[in-house]
Amino acid sequence: MAIEKTPAKTPAAAKPKAATKPAVAKAPAKRAAAPKPLPLKAETATLTDQAKEALGSAGAKARKAANAGKDTATGAMNTVASMVEDVAKTIDAQVGPQYGDYARKAASAVSSVATSLESKDVDQLLDDARNFVKARPGVAIGAAAAFGFLLTRLVKAGDDDDA
Repeated sequence: MAIEKTPAKTPAAAKPKAATKPAVAKAPAKRAAAPKPLPLKAETATLTDQAKEALGSAGAKARKAANAGKDTATGAMNTVASMVEDVAKTIDAQVGPQYGDYARKAASAVSSVATSLESKDVDQLLDDARNFVKARPGVAIGAAAAFGFLLTRLVKAGDDDDA
């Protein structure tokens, strides 16, 4: 179909012909329903379960390490007590029995601490430590400071030996 460019003489011919479709009012388009967010409880429950499991695993490992440390410390204390007992005999002979008795009392004290440590569970030891800190916070802070100082000196001495 060719369209002529000449002006039409009648007003009906001047209008371009459009496709004649009945005018239908369009219904407003339905908005797609937004997807409902997934409930966080399912994710949270699994994350919570995973966190609890990881915490339980870490607690079990810490408890195992604490028991191993307790056993090592107990063995070392028993060894020290036995060494002091042996030294007490030498002290008796060289300095006198009075000073040997001091060494034996020290060995007995170390041995009783080792026995007490050996007989208690890690949880009981932690409870004892908490109670001690609550009862005597100043002594606990002083002991922690002294321990930190000694540990620092030992580390520095180790670094000097390496250099």
